[in-house]
Amino acid sequence: MTKQTAIEINVSLGSAANALKFIPNSLEFSPGKRYKLVLSNPSSQKHYFTAKDFADSIWSQKVDAGKVEVKGAIHELELKPGAQAEWVFVPIKPGTYPLRCVIPGHAEAGMTGTLIVRSNVGT
Repeated sequence: MTKQTAIEINVSLGSAANALKFIPNSLEFSPGKRYKLVLSNPSSQKHYFTAKDFADSIWSQKVDAGKVEVKGAIHELELKPGAQAEWVFVPIKPGTYPLRCVIPGHAEAGMTGTLIVRSNVGT
């Protein structure tokens, strides 16, 4: 699986106008394919990409952030203003998983989303 070219998907945590939303807020994945989420935070405040149940249903190869590569179980990423991180993983277990920013008030204002791992059956 690590030899597959990763399918790159860009996700913005907020916007330059400080909108409290993920762009896009719904992502779909297929089990067994390798993905690279490129997460960026263009806003002036920090945000979290929190999806514990999703993280438990995938195999995380690594997270690259700046000059640091993190390996192992990852459940949440904090992106400070202007930050970017790349999360490389392979989905394993089909399901629909919630995504949210855990900063008080952000999820309530709309900073939520859905991560879907489609079953290979019928595709």
